[in-house]
Amino acid sequence: MAIAKAERLMNLALCLLGTRRPLTKRELRESIEAYLEAGSDDSFNRMFERDKDDLRELGLVIETVENLEGETGYLARRDSNRLPAITLDAEEAAALGLAAKVWQQARLAGAASGALQKLRAAGLPEDVDPYGAHGALEPRIPVHEAAFEPLMLACRDRRPVVFDYRKANAAQPEQRHVEPWALECWRGHWYLAGWDRDRGAERVFRLSRITGKVRSRAGRFTVPVPDVVTVRETVAGWAGETADRSARIRLRSDAGFPLRAKATSVRELGNGWDELEIPYGHGLDAWLVEFGPDVVVLEPEELRADVVDRLRAVAKG
Repeated sequence: MAIAKAERLMNLALCLLGTRRPLTKRELRESIEAYLEAGSDDSFNRMFERDKDDLRELGLVIETVENLEGETGYLARRDSNRLPAITLDAEEAAALGLAAKVWQQARLAGAASGALQKLRAAGLPEDVDPYGAHGALEPRIPVHEAAFEPLMLACRDRRPVVFDYRKANAAQPEQRHVEPWALECWRGHWYLAGWDRDRGAERVFRLSRITGKVRSRAGRFTVPVPDVVTVRETVAGWAGETADRSARIRLRSDAGFPLRAKATSVRELGNGWDELEIPYGHGLDAWLVEFGPDVVVLEPEELRADVVDRLRAVAKG
């Protein structure tokens, strides 16, 4: 079982770190319960060698020493396995805080919170607030899709995946074989960028359109992962957001900060209103409706008509 192995590795690491002299395999076997239950000597030797390699891969420095009787001993000196002091400036701490917030609705929420506490214990200044000024502005990144966590792990481990995906205008989902590269949130939705093996090209998938479970596949990636994965630019291109098309809206001065972030120009009108020019593409009408009476569409006329129709539908509902 995975938990039993984790406990076994922890016990072995504690033995090697806690000893003042090299311990032989016999002594380690007598000290660790899991090794006593290993059965034959061959089973124990294979288990011990795998565990030793796993600890070294995790970064533990294990020394091998020959004693006077010709036996091989093992130990992990504390001075060789001591981490350097952790120093983070305010921007780095804030970045870690934002990353931890991704997990607020995932299974690793506790681990992410614990990691930040350990950084504080390691010397992170108390006056550095990873979540903003006194927590008044705390970022929340929604992770509702069940596909998020397995895809995140697949991106990290470079594991191919397969899942059923329903395109926007398709009646039935299709199976897709993908080499996942990166996940990114855009306008409240999560997207996956990767290499679509069936189509032999880079593709971006919206997680909410993945049906069923994400299943891992054996083997390695067949194409290199690019240094820069432009998820947002690709999705914006789908929406038709280009420099050639723009919309002009009126916005209350104290509202609509996501719209202001997208604006190509902002002009104060007075009386608590500003005029903004923003990229115009598919889906903008639905986004503007979310801001309710804080937004008035000036042009183009078709966008204004679409927003009015949506608002009327909401009022009737």
